[in-house]
Amino acid sequence: MKKIINKPENFVEEFMEGILAAYGDRVKTLDPEKKILVRSEKPAAGKVGIVTAGGSGHLPVFLGYVGAGMLDGCAVGEVFASPSAKKMEDMIRYVDQGNGVLCLYGNYGGDVMNFEMACENLDFDGIRTEQVLVKDDVASRPKEEADMRRGVAGMVYAFKVAGAAADEMLSLDEVAQTAREALENIRTMGFALTPCIVPMAGKATFSIGENDLELGMGIHGEPGIEVCEMKPADEIADIVLDKLLDDMPVASGEEVSVMINGLGATPLEELFILYRRVHERLKEKGISVYMPHVGEFATSMEMAGASITVFRLNDKMKKYLRKAADTPFYTNHNK
Repeated sequence: MKKIINKPENFVEEFMEGILAAYGDRVKTLDPEKKILVRSEKPAAGKVGIVTAGGSGHLPVFLGYVGAGMLDGCAVGEVFASPSAKKMEDMIRYVDQGNGVLCLYGNYGGDVMNFEMACENLDFDGIRTEQVLVKDDVASRPKEEADMRRGVAGMVYAFKVAGAAADEMLSLDEVAQTAREALENIRTMGFALTPCIVPMAGKATFSIGENDLELGMGIHGEPGIEVCEMKPADEIADIVLDKLLDDMPVASGEEVSVMINGLGATPLEELFILYRRVHERLKEKGISVYMPHVGEFATSMEMAGASITVFRLNDKMKKYLRKAADTPFYTNHNK
């Protein structure tokens, strides 16, 4: 293992200290262990709070989206491990401003179990919560089992849309419904070229041939749908885009936002080569792209590879997507 770290057991605490040193004007932690990140200023009185949680190792998800116009709080665990229900509960209590809190997070067993425990405890104290699970990974389950799919990079779009809705002072039910509407129109699929290494494990999470790629691999190294020989960028883009549009048809004349997301070790140049092909294919189909996102939005340590997300838009979603946001890893000026 060759990593720029000190001791593996200090990995999470030390990168959190780095985030606080860099962005302490906008975010702070609530706990001595530095596992709960919240906005430096509490949300406006009466605004619905929005929180998420998950394992470390995926920056900018989840921590990077705490800020104006997006999330009010995020709890993290160790690398690829859920934070505790107690951390989630403390976070929700802090961000609640009287009108409830939306818990918006990926569909992973530990996160689901701990959020449910936290929300149950909060219910006894009269703090209302709603849970919306992100299930955008088309490779993780077939369409008929879509409710069991994993949440991946598409959650960034959900954070953005829900955050914008909450800033309009909508009710908890309305903000939750807005997030659900967005997620019904978001699909993602990724592919991996190399494994990653969890610091405490000190070895690769899986193995993959030198000349192979794995289609549909999850962000924790969950098995994909096919291991095949390495292919040219255009062919990879075609395969992934076809699967996304097969799962969620988009008609000529419609608009989408596209996210090309690097998994941690893929050069930006290669991501733009992918975007070039996706944009070309969509244009051929009469589908226009609005506010494309190209970069690293949800990574898996140093895994090489990428994911492609398609977000089918309507006027409401376009409005919320273009609203201003300012977080340490996501800035959008109101357009």
